[in-house]
Amino acid sequence: MTLDWIFGSASKKCVKTYEDMAANNSLAGDDFLLRKVRFIVLQTLMMIFLFINLLLIITFFKKEYFYTTARYILFAVSLLSDSFLLFMSDILLIFTHFHITIQVWLCIIIFVVVLVYVTVTPVTLAAMTLERYVAICMPLRHGELSSTRNTMNCILIIHGISSVPCIVILSTFFVSASLSFYTKCQFCSVEVFMFYIWQHNLRSAVYQFQFLIMSIIIVFSYIKIMKVARAASGEDKKSSKKGLRTVVLHGFQLLLCLIQLWCPFIESALFQFNLSLYEIVRYLNFLFFYLAPRCLSPLIYGLRDEVFFQALKHYASFGFISDDGSVSGLT
Repeated sequence: MTLDWIFGSASKKCVKTYEDMAANNSLAGDDFLLRKVRFIVLQTLMMIFLFINLLLIITFFKKEYFYTTARYILFAVSLLSDSFLLFMSDILLIFTHFHITIQVWLCIIIFVVVLVYVTVTPVTLAAMTLERYVAICMPLRHGELSSTRNTMNCILIIHGISSVPCIVILSTFFVSASLSFYTKCQFCSVEVFMFYIWQHNLRSAVYQFQFLIMSIIIVFSYIKIMKVARAASGEDKKSSKKGLRTVVLHGFQLLLCLIQLWCPFIESALFQFNLSLYEIVRYLNFLFFYLAPRCLSPLIYGLRDEVFFQALKHYASFGFISDDGSVSGLT
């Protein structure tokens, strides 16, 4: 993937229309229409996902039981993280579609949010998995370890860990870029901050190390919960099996996030081989490995949890569907 293709031709203007860029690259009418359709589909999906997340966040803050319970607090963190990320990503998507360039210093501000919150959700998944492990395998200590104060501290730790890739990427950029580069107009992309191959390799290594640790946590929790499920009986066995299914869904969600790290390598190879195929694969990668993992949280906790689902139906129907106030939900 060449820098000329990512950033476009050198220009003193900070805004270029999509039609001008299409003319410069001699894009066919069918290709132009196809890109329009893809853009509209992505915008529609973004709006739907953001609306669903907003509804779930409102439901969370409407009931005291939710914002005083560890698993629901962590669920809200993942919702807010996904919403921030989807919103900022949509802004970048609009910039890319209309070929709008911005100054690098502004791109840095946008990407601080993106780089942090692209990792917050996977790290939160690992924390939620540990919470399920404590609830099922250490039930006597669950109340103490999962207190509201400890959960708040956990959120700070989550954001601290999630900031590591951002710090690494921007640190290598700050020591490599000249002062004049900050006022240049570029397409806002993470590639803006990388001048050398070793920067790409370092970024990949940091992300993959983080995901390795999170994968170990999920596998460890699954094995421990599975042992408890085999030894349990009655309600405890049912509770453990629900916990196992939750951990498996977290693992699948984390796997999709991990595949996202490999997508740039695949796309880079396809770009050298076939531009049309490259664009199709990049579009599908964005749908399945970027959007999809961040839309599973509402499914895992928003719909499968009986308590939250009852509250969601109550507030989504403006109170027409009653909320029985039950506190027996998903484990």
